[in-house]
Amino acid sequence: MREKGTTHFGFENLKTEEKAGRVRQVFDSVATRYDLMNDLMSLGIHRLWKRMAIELAGVRKGSRVLDLASGTGDLASRLADLVGPDGLVVMTDINDAMLEQGRKRMVDEGQAGNIEYAQVNAEQIPFPDNSFDCVTIAFGLRNVTDKQRALEEMRRVLKPGGRVLILEFSHAKGAPLKAAYNLYSFRLLPLMGRIVANDADSYRYLAESIRMHPNQETLKEMMEQAGLERCGYHNLTGGIVAIHRGFKL
Repeated sequence: MREKGTTHFGFENLKTEEKAGRVRQVFDSVATRYDLMNDLMSLGIHRLWKRMAIELAGVRKGSRVLDLASGTGDLASRLADLVGPDGLVVMTDINDAMLEQGRKRMVDEGQAGNIEYAQVNAEQIPFPDNSFDCVTIAFGLRNVTDKQRALEEMRRVLKPGGRVLILEFSHAKGAPLKAAYNLYSFRLLPLMGRIVANDADSYRYLAESIRMHPNQETLKEMMEQAGLERCGYHNLTGGIVAIHRGFKL
């Protein structure tokens, strides 16, 4: 059991107020190699996961979308195409280095017209109530210190009828898959991180943070506790990844 005022950083316990800074250091370190490592780690399958998430987001022309933990903008780029010139995607990240990589990518892709950028902590979203038709977060919630507060903030800024869409690593189903996934996560991921990004520790943290993240049912219950309704999830790749969705009715 953790002491009061502490939280986890992977398998390590530390003071709650220190986690955001430690997470920031991880992504400062890997920002320039982030996209390459995503492709290598997932053998490109992350693109399919994100495509399915976009389909479940249900955005349309003119929608206003808040994309939290945008990273280099995989979701934001696709969302900007869907909402069109009359819509808006606010691309955010707590980490300035990641947000800068995403901003450069959007400019290179000619996606500047309907995207705005903001450095945002998901626990303290700086937008008014009922501002967005959809809030998305892909592979970022597990890095948030107070996940419950973040979910409550997501619901607060949603318009009635809007939805929260969470794409995140989750808990694999079945003993053989779990065993293979553990071997891959704790042996191969840090090795790839060392070779490609010159940073084994950040990818060791990735593997540990996945194991500490709430499982599918627990996250669904947390969303309901935050006031979201009709909550559910879809397991992908045997539960290695899950898409959770909830609505503000």
